[in-house]
Amino acid sequence: MRKPLKITLLTIGVVIALPVLLLTTTSIVNAVATKSELAAITPYGQLVSVDGKKMNVVVSGTGAETIVLLPGLGTAAPGLDFQPLISQLDDKYRVVAVEPFGTGLSDQTDVPRTAKNIAREVHEALHELGVDRYVLMGHSIAGIYALEYSKLYASELIAFVGIDSSVPDQPGASDPVPTAGLVELRNLGILRAVTAISGDPFAGMPYDELTKTQMRFLTTKNSTAPTLLDEMNRTPANFASVSGTTFPADLPVLLFVVKDDAGWVSLHERQAASVDHGEVVTVTGNHYLHHTQSARLASDTSAFLDALPVR
Repeated sequence: MRKPLKITLLTIGVVIALPVLLLTTTSIVNAVATKSELAAITPYGQLVSVDGKKMNVVVSGTGAETIVLLPGLGTAAPGLDFQPLISQLDDKYRVVAVEPFGTGLSDQTDVPRTAKNIAREVHEALHELGVDRYVLMGHSIAGIYALEYSKLYASELIAFVGIDSSVPDQPGASDPVPTAGLVELRNLGILRAVTAISGDPFAGMPYDELTKTQMRFLTTKNSTAPTLLDEMNRTPANFASVSGTTFPADLPVLLFVVKDDAGWVSLHERQAASVDHGEVVTVTGNHYLHHTQSARLASDTSAFLDALPVR
């Protein structure tokens, strides 16, 4: 073999081998780290029976009225994610943060992640806790699930409070959530590598280091697991299932909305106008208002509920 050709083939071999070696290394590192992280998850909250499985809930406070918190799509550990808001609410209210199947410490499930099924499961969890009259307070996609919930269990609801909540027919509602290849990227360790170089996603947020660590571990556990992927894939269908839907006219509605986008605010003003007692409060911040504006959310929610007729 001529020397130039031999060098060329050797170079090609190295070029091919390096990525394979790198991916093999990241895959092994990911497998070892994942096993270690899952073993280090610390239990919190309490488990209740739903559909023969276990759903985790975090209950705090002993107030006469109950506020039920529902997370946005992709929240890996709702009971921890909501802690800043829980700490602002539980002096006055009993607060129940529900971790739907596929999130937090709750089980995975094969039941399709439709808005109706999610609403039914949350209701069953509350029934197991003996909670039958409450304020529903939800972030992001929970605004869609709350519409379904209010159709099924309107008599139990005192009010709905939205935290930059999704609304029917919002722009992009029919767009699929990109999930293709996520499991493969996780198994190859690429997601872990990207996360490592992206910095601390909780930097500057009101969580202690232990909570941040647990949230990272639960992200590893849940973010690419089948239940959450199914929920993501069904998001367009869940939006479509409530197209044109409004809350019951007699259900008070308070909507906290990030004020940067006039069109986004307008959509919520329209939703608030569809009920007898609806209010929109614009707030400076990002989509996760409960991370940075929890005191504002709690005080305005309290004022809103106090102003309602006897309930």
